Amino acid sequence: MTGTIVTALPYFTEPAKRIAESLSGTFVPYHDSVFTEAIGTADRIVALMATGIVVRKIAPLLTDKWRDPAIVVVSPDLKYAVPISGGHHGANDLAYDLEEKLGFIPVITTATESTGRDSAEGIAREKCLRIVNPASTRRSNAAVLEGTAGIYSVEGPGMVIAGSGVSFLVSDAPCTAGIGCRKGTPSHEITDAIDTALQSVSLTRADVSIYATSTLKLHEPGLTEAIRKIGGNLIFLDHETLNKESVHSVSAAERFGLPGVAEPAALAVSYKKELIMEKKVYGNVTVAFAR
Repeated sequence: MTGTIVTALPYFTEPAKRIAESLSGTFVPYHDSVFTEAIGTADRIVALMATGIVVRKIAPLLTDKWRDPAIVVVSPDLKYAVPISGGHHGANDLAYDLEEKLGFIPVITTATESTGRDSAEGIAREKCLRIVNPASTRRSNAAVLEGTAGIYSVEGPGMVIAGSGVSFLVSDAPCTAGIGCRKGTPSHEITDAIDTALQSVSLTRADVSIYATSTLKLHEPGLTEAIRKIGGNLIFLDHETLNKESVHSVSAAERFGLPGVAEPAALAVSYKKELIMEKKVYGNVTVAFAR
């Protein structure tokens, strides 16, 4: 998704065009399908009309806050910019842009920002990171509001054991990797397999934000050493997490009650839930990539 779309009812056409110009966006006259067409193609949507119209139109179209566009309503009196979807995911920033460029008053309702506190999403955006486990942010942001959450930075090689309410932020690289290996596989064989797999899809180590595998591999020193050598982040996923992912490949991991290791692991920590390389076997190592 790219770009900003501004839409308005016919009698607000001229101010809507000015808004679009200030945001380097595209003006699209309002019609019944405007939100259906815009959601899925635009990163940001500004609607100059009553909030009720927008809410009724977008409600059936929204999926989750990690994939939906940022949507802001500008009040017909051209005074207020109100984020109504994706506040932490661009809509608050869009409202602030409208304040800076056109003098609108941003109406921010996300709890952390409106109380002047950090959110996991805000920290990720500020530091150009990504959140590996998005489901955690509800609990971690609530803990920020309660004053019970700490923010910890681990530099260099290390291992973090964290509960489900801890948000895990890593570099905002576009791809994720799932790794499987047979018991006792040495680190050099795993690094060779990863590099060969990366080369086969024209990726580099820098394109991978995180490597993921099953908790079945917690006691594989070759795997942890391999990821440490290439400077990557490694996360171990439990059976429940892996079983949520749908894959088509047949895997030997089925005997452990899993749909696989490499493919579901790569998908589980990805944003778009799209495989860009189905699992490939390199000797004792299996690799898959997702985005």
